[in-house]
Amino acid sequence: MKINGEPTRTIRLHPNNPGVVQVIDQRQLPHQLTWMDLNSVDEAAYAIKDMVVRGAPLIGATAALGMYLAALDAVAEPDFREVLHRAAHTLGQTRPTAVNLHWALTSQLHALREVATASEAVDRLRQNAEAILDADEEQCRQIGLHGVKLIEDIYARTGQPVNILTHCNAGWLACVDWGTATSPIYHAHDRGIPVHVWVDETRPRNQGAKLTAWELGQHGVPHTVIPDNAGGHLMQHGMVDLAIVGTDRTTRQGDVANKIGTYLKALAAHDNGVPFYVALPSSTIDWTLRDGVKEIPIEQRSQNEVKYIDGLSPHGVTSVLICPESSAAANYGFDVTPARLVTGLITERGICPASEAGLLGLFPDQVSA
Repeated sequence: MKINGEPTRTIRLHPNNPGVVQVIDQRQLPHQLTWMDLNSVDEAAYAIKDMVVRGAPLIGATAALGMYLAALDAVAEPDFREVLHRAAHTLGQTRPTAVNLHWALTSQLHALREVATASEAVDRLRQNAEAILDADEEQCRQIGLHGVKLIEDIYARTGQPVNILTHCNAGWLACVDWGTATSPIYHAHDRGIPVHVWVDETRPRNQGAKLTAWELGQHGVPHTVIPDNAGGHLMQHGMVDLAIVGTDRTTRQGDVANKIGTYLKALAAHDNGVPFYVALPSSTIDWTLRDGVKEIPIEQRSQNEVKYIDGLSPHGVTSVLICPESSAAANYGFDVTPARLVTGLITERGICPASEAGLLGLFPDQVSA
């Protein structure tokens, strides 16, 4: 995708120093575009935990490159494998809900089996991390190619601009490129299909208002930021043709964990007959889980994210308290939408029902998983 007209990925090796990983500091958007240098596995872990980077696919990509950074530091250690296993543990403790994190770490640890020396580990982990980044970009591109057909069908039927509602940021900022929920939107826009996106603000961190609105604007896609509670009203009045969201973990039976508030949007869509699709790369499927509500761990974050809000003032970006200081706040990061409320899953292999049979139809290699 593009920033100021320039093709850009969310994460990269420093062009002049391949021992440094660079990521967009998403905490500064939309008011300032800042690249942060990551020089060690601890800095990679901080970037994930403090949401410098966020979004399941990008978390996995950052963890993969974090392992490469750890390998660079392990060259001088007597037992490089032990150092790298400790690094994987450190990274694995950062965010509990997004399964891509553990998928990427498992892939990197598996790659270590093929090496005999620390220098070989550096090369192998870099190559595998770059393969993970390339695969994520291609998977998201394919998600768009499959999902755009849904938008094309609506436009062919109505001849009117297609109104799409999304929640949080499942765009290219949450991935390496293209995004998941936004990939069909970008493909439609690039094909000349008139689209308009309703962007949920997505409190408490406002990733919709801050991130989705920013990246859609960079690409020239018409959009409107709405309060989180407005989606149901829009659906009741026929102002939403299609809802597409992302997911941080999907069970083999089709339940999806996504940013808190997704479940309420799915209920509203179900009540109003609005198609509700979830877009995801296969790395987001947790084949070991069946019941999402019971089994998916839900991250609880700092209450300060609820009690304070930041924005641009005449004095710069400022954080302000929006409730009584003495009030307690609960901050559940995600909720689970049961498969029965999901119209379909958009993956890199195609669109399927949100069910075990549907997923296995696209991924038959997981039948015995």
